[in-house]
Amino acid sequence: MSIQLSNESRAQKSDAMIYLFIVVHVLVCLFLIAVILLQQGKSADLAGAFGGQGSQTAFGPRSAANLLTRTTTWAAVIFMITSIGLTILMQKHAGHQHSVLEGTSTQQSTPAKK
Repeated sequence: MSIQLSNESRAQKSDAMIYLFIVVHVLVCLFLIAVILLQQGKSADLAGAFGGQGSQTAFGPRSAANLLTRTTTWAAVIFMITSIGLTILMQKHAGHQHSVLEGTSTQQSTPAKK
């Protein structure tokens, strides 16, 4: 009985860990999208030189670029770590390796007669 309870508690902890990773992964995805969309394009500095709106930023042109670049880098690293972590956790949760073609029937093909 105690062995069965420990296996159930392990399964519940594994499920909780997967859900935690999924929540962190989705939040990092949304944050990464927002940070990428906030960044200026390469031609924004040229537009600012001719009186465009490119030079009017809250952090200044240089510090905003550095801050957004660093946050993009860290968000991308966290995204990759959570992606790999989710892959490993889901593989362990499944118990055995699955194939995409598992459960499909295969047919032996024969060459066409002339």
